[in-house]
Amino acid sequence: MSDALSYRPKAGEIPTVPGVYRFRDETGRVLYVGKAKNLRARLSNYFAPLSSLHERTRRMVTTAASVEWTTVGTEVEALQLEWTWINEFDPPFNVQFKDDKSYPYLAVTLADEAPRALVTRTTGIRGARYFGPYPKVWAVHETIDLMLKAFPIRTCNNANYKRAMQSGKPCFAGQIGRCFGPCSQKVSIEEHRVIVDEFVSFMASQDRTMINRLTNEMKAAALGQQYELAAKRRDQVKALTNVLEKSAVVLRDNVDIDLFAVEEDELAAAVQLFIVRGGRIRGVRGWVVDKELDLTTGELIDSLLQTAYSGDALPPREIVVPLLPDDSAALEEWLGGIAGRKVHLVAAQRGEKAALLATATQNARQALMLYKTRRSSDFVARSKALEDIQEALGMESAPLRMECYDVSHLSGTNIVASMVVFEDGLPRTDEYRRFSIPESTDDTDSIYRTLSRRLAYLVPEDGPAADAGTEPSLDPRGEPAEGQAKRKKFRYQPNLLIVDGGQPQVAAAARALRESGVTGIQLCGIAKRLEEIWLPDSDYPVILPRNSDALFLIQRIRDEAHRFAITHQRARRKRDIATVLGEIAGLGPARVKVLLQHFGSVSRLKEAPIEAIAEVRGIGPGLAATIHQHFRA
Repeated sequence: MSDALSYRPKAGEIPTVPGVYRFRDETGRVLYVGKAKNLRARLSNYFAPLSSLHERTRRMVTTAASVEWTTVGTEVEALQLEWTWINEFDPPFNVQFKDDKSYPYLAVTLADEAPRALVTRTTGIRGARYFGPYPKVWAVHETIDLMLKAFPIRTCNNANYKRAMQSGKPCFAGQIGRCFGPCSQKVSIEEHRVIVDEFVSFMASQDRTMINRLTNEMKAAALGQQYELAAKRRDQVKALTNVLEKSAVVLRDNVDIDLFAVEEDELAAAVQLFIVRGGRIRGVRGWVVDKELDLTTGELIDSLLQTAYSGDALPPREIVVPLLPDDSAALEEWLGGIAGRKVHLVAAQRGEKAALLATATQNARQALMLYKTRRSSDFVARSKALEDIQEALGMESAPLRMECYDVSHLSGTNIVASMVVFEDGLPRTDEYRRFSIPESTDDTDSIYRTLSRRLAYLVPEDGPAADAGTEPSLDPRGEPAEGQAKRKKFRYQPNLLIVDGGQPQVAAAARALRESGVTGIQLCGIAKRLEEIWLPDSDYPVILPRNSDALFLIQRIRDEAHRFAITHQRARRKRDIATVLGEIAGLGPARVKVLLQHFGSVSRLKEAPIEAIAEVRGIGPGLAATIHQHFRA
């Protein structure tokens, strides 16, 4: 592939001012829209040598046939124009955020003659004010029921409202005490509007100011012997207090923020938004996104904020993000124009907001895991994924049984390998195996040893490697074999062997496969940096489409192999530490735990002088000398 793109403009032709650029393909379709503070500096990154570009960026620039740009006056103008063009052209390589579910909202139709409160999942109602999103529909209905006790407003639909206003008879909801609008014949349109404004004001701020005012009015009415009014104000205070108590208190009462958490890997990202008003979480919303290009976290947050506040949602005065994007000043100005006041972006590093960000990040991590699991678990998606893997790797049939191998160690010690099995795209945990590697020079040698031992089981008993198959140096679990049933399962031949790594690891696995004499097995490796698939004796990787189910399935089996290996390696390390210290006379489990908490590791304990060991709680000079002498011996 030539490193020169035919449509590359000359450096002197590109201006050095802020602007927005578009890549187009041969048909004129817009593939990607981006903004830049300096167009020349930004576009030069796309026209670097192709071999130095990220694989997905290289795919975009080689698919494109032309690039054009439009200069603007400021970064804010570039931000606005970029978002306009993204919405207009829907470019396939731009970030496309998708709600991970459909959230219910509480909406108040302020544009109506008599505004109503309703539950909706649609955010495009003209002139409506939205509150939420809420995690469940019942939570919205519960909030409305409580709020109506404090601020009785209209809830009936437009047809019933018009019929009631024309006939002069209350609507059906009004007759049963569920609607308190002008159609109930109890308030005028003007009086109802005042109550609606109070409803909206409390839902927007949700502080205790209104509760304090109503409490004072209740006390004054009681002193004036206006007991009916006092009882009404009491009920309102109770209802509003219940609304506040329904949300968990996470920050101070005067804190209003939107908090975004991001969890991502090379190909996908999950976002969680916590809407905090009055120190309480009032709403939660989530998005997932498939990455078409290699994006930094800052660029992802940039696109996320544009998406989150492009509709009817108004940004609060403070927005907490895990990392400030490079153009944070322009974003603050753009968000301030939407809100009609100053908006600050904050990267929480410590304190209560950082703790809440950690909680939101945990939610985002679970959402990402669930998103990938659902894609891999769906039968149609699994079938398509297996077919795509077959085609991409040039296999004669779909890989109905896949085995993946990973190696884990701690600075070259406690070397273990894992084998995980997927059949029909689903994990077979009963056939997972662990391998203990006594000694190894590096990861490639460990992969070679592991595959050699595993493949020995696939050689017929009368074949050349029968002895290795019947009596391997160690059982796959590092323990004595347990019966013929387990051995029989281990003889099932996979269609596809996957190793975690690139060309070196694949070459080592291919050597083991070649020496074993076993045939009919396809081999590949997945390199984590670019998520490319490597085949034996190939100078170029196989690039699966970024959002393909095939790549998701291979990623999942690779991640499962990594998890299984590292879990076993940590367990061995704990056992080894306990064994080393347990050999010392006078050290029981309690003192071992105290020593490890104090020094952090056995290696630090080995280097510690007798005086430092003796300072540990429960360890006297005599025992300290024994410990020191044991390690020196």
